[in-house]
Amino acid sequence: MGRVFTIGEALIDFIPLEIKDSLKEVGSFAKMPGGAPANVAVTASKLGSKSYFIGMLGEDSFGNFLLDTLNKYGVDTAYTYKTSKAKTALAFVSLGKDGSRDFSFYRDPSADLFLSVENVKNIEFRSDDYISFCSVDLVPYPVKDATEYLLKKAKSSNATILFDPNIRKNLWNDMNLYRETVLYFMKYADILKISDDEIEFITGKSDIDAGIEFLKSMGVKNIILTLGKNGASAYFGSKYLHTDGISIVPIDTTGAGDSFVGAVLHMLDIIGKKPDDLSKSELDEILNFANKVGALVSTKKGAIDSLPTKEETLNFIID
Repeated sequence: MGRVFTIGEALIDFIPLEIKDSLKEVGSFAKMPGGAPANVAVTASKLGSKSYFIGMLGEDSFGNFLLDTLNKYGVDTAYTYKTSKAKTALAFVSLGKDGSRDFSFYRDPSADLFLSVENVKNIEFRSDDYISFCSVDLVPYPVKDATEYLLKKAKSSNATILFDPNIRKNLWNDMNLYRETVLYFMKYADILKISDDEIEFITGKSDIDAGIEFLKSMGVKNIILTLGKNGASAYFGSKYLHTDGISIVPIDTTGAGDSFVGAVLHMLDIIGKKPDDLSKSELDEILNFANKVGALVSTKKGAIDSLPTKEETLNFIID
């Protein structure tokens, strides 16, 4: 088996203790560990893969809490650092009745943005390794350079790279720069995971099929499109596959997409094939398993603490 690496932010999600449609109406919150790359790392670890979180935390109580959480769930934190330059990022969340979310981020700047090339120079990859990244930390800070440095290293080692843009418009001032940055970093991706509500922003196409064609024209060979309750589709080379969603009553969708990514990486690790070499039956197995993991996460509040184990996922009964 290979190793799963994630790079980017770990932060504190303040999850509401009451259901309100907007953040301004929420009166009380619960502190929970989160951050997309951290969620992916914990998912992979809980499912049975060896995982590493590469990132920077603040030298504060929230940073200590996140480091303890990562270690508790078996994530290797050898490349998790701390800085006094900024505090650990915070995200306040409101939850609608359908599990939808409204975010407010406190990270201007935050500790994760100060991960530097120097912090990651000693990381070496093998061809059976995996690395995932998002767009949240591709803003013009040291972490952007650290991320690109690692991606180049992973590419030269033939490691598998998964890019989940995880679009968060309220973290960028310039939407054109944001879109251009996402498109630029696609060149590193062996797999692009994108959600249906991100297609138009990234591609400029409101039609999903047209958006997929645009991404293919940009050189993206393998795409996983998540469709929320409607499941997920895979466009891998000339292969196309769709799997239906799982009917659940959503409580909180925070971390659902991240857990989906972690499950995909775990299954790739188990199957042991490069994305280009996967059969349709193997793609079907990957998507169905990842759908289960994402659905399970959505039935509980929070991200990291609600991530399922391999046994819980396999025993998940679908009505």
